[in-house]
Amino acid sequence: MSETAKLTRGSIGGHLVTQTLPMIVGVAAIMSVGLIDAYFIGQLGSQELAAVSFIFPITIALSSLGVGVMVGINSVISRALGEGDVARAERRANFGVAFALTAGIILGLTLFALLDPLFRLMQASDELLPLIQDYMRPYALGMPVLLTQMGLQGVLRGQGEARYVSLISITYSAVNWVLDPILITGAFGFEGFGVAGAAYATIAGFFVAILAALFFIGRTQLAIHPTLVRECDMAGSSKAIISVAGPAAFSNAINPIGLSILTALLASQGEAAVAGFGAAGRLQSFAVVPLLALSGSIGAIVGQNWGARRADRARRAMLFAGLFCVGYGLATAILLFAFGDWFAGFFTDEPAVVDHFSRYIEIAAWGYAGFGLLIVANGALNAVDRAGYALAQSAARVFLMMLPFAWLLRASWGADAIYGAELAANVAGGLLASLVVWRVLRSGPQGEETHPTKR
Repeated sequence: MSETAKLTRGSIGGHLVTQTLPMIVGVAAIMSVGLIDAYFIGQLGSQELAAVSFIFPITIALSSLGVGVMVGINSVISRALGEGDVARAERRANFGVAFALTAGIILGLTLFALLDPLFRLMQASDELLPLIQDYMRPYALGMPVLLTQMGLQGVLRGQGEARYVSLISITYSAVNWVLDPILITGAFGFEGFGVAGAAYATIAGFFVAILAALFFIGRTQLAIHPTLVRECDMAGSSKAIISVAGPAAFSNAINPIGLSILTALLASQGEAAVAGFGAAGRLQSFAVVPLLALSGSIGAIVGQNWGARRADRARRAMLFAGLFCVGYGLATAILLFAFGDWFAGFFTDEPAVVDHFSRYIEIAAWGYAGFGLLIVANGALNAVDRAGYALAQSAARVFLMMLPFAWLLRASWGADAIYGAELAANVAGGLLASLVVWRVLRSGPQGEETHPTKR
């Protein structure tokens, strides 16, 4: 057992708390950016809010691809540290950052070229397309910055440095808190850029996050030296990261892709339905922050213990995490069910939008516990190099449950079919994920061999 893998020693419950609490703060800060964006864009008008409702699932899907890269880097680093090979962890950390930057360049250029066909496929109207373009064009060109800062966060996560990851997230968010009102609606005599201002603020936040990440990594045991990339076995390092990052990226992206399709289906119910659905989705993203934080922290705990051949500790971590998901998810559903109209008032005062907002919350909130079980199980599976399982169960949740449910019942249930589809998918997905992850963790890492010399 490596002395450098601090999560292989001490209380599992204690590690879950100390790793997750900073993540909650960091994820909450990031999610607050979405709420602030929605608030200031809502001041521009209902059309702008509807445009962002089309944009939101796409930006989440793109961020999910970045999260996949981050998870891949986290996985290879945490397991290498668990095996006691710090040198290999450092080489792969540097290769991972270079990999993230390259992926960001390719992804950004592809997105820029496909903007119009993508949003026309989502049934965005001609009136909304110019507003969507105003936001998405600068956002697409900022993708290399987004992916790079996520790669650097993966280096910190793999070491169990949740506190530093949280501080980076707070730094990114603080930049947005300051710039959003100035760049969106204007301030101090400046008129603002409208919807595009939200994109400019986001890119500025990504850039400052890179600077913060480099500073914090300099205080850890793994250094960022680009020359170390040349010392890597490029094929082996690429395979190790992609084997997790590829499935994890698509697994994380599947949910927002599903939401994009649901948004397109909901468009037939009118702009008020789309605006209410999008605004409620922003609130929901904030409500599930502890679940998202737990899904981010579970990877380092499970990965380090798996690498150190302590499957019993990995199982205990997953059990505690699962119990939290159920308790927190149900408590949050009760709260939102009771105060849905009050929360809607933060985004809009248009009665039709408020009605759709509240109805969505009344139905979908009861699936939060299942959603938590799914994403936390995926975090554990990615950490033990079983990302393919995580991808399969995420795909089953969306394509075998969510979308067929919405499509078949839309004619008779209207907008309720969309909201019910999300509920059904979360409940079924949570149950399936719990069974899969427990079976994998019970098998233990005995079939895997440690290769301390591999690069």
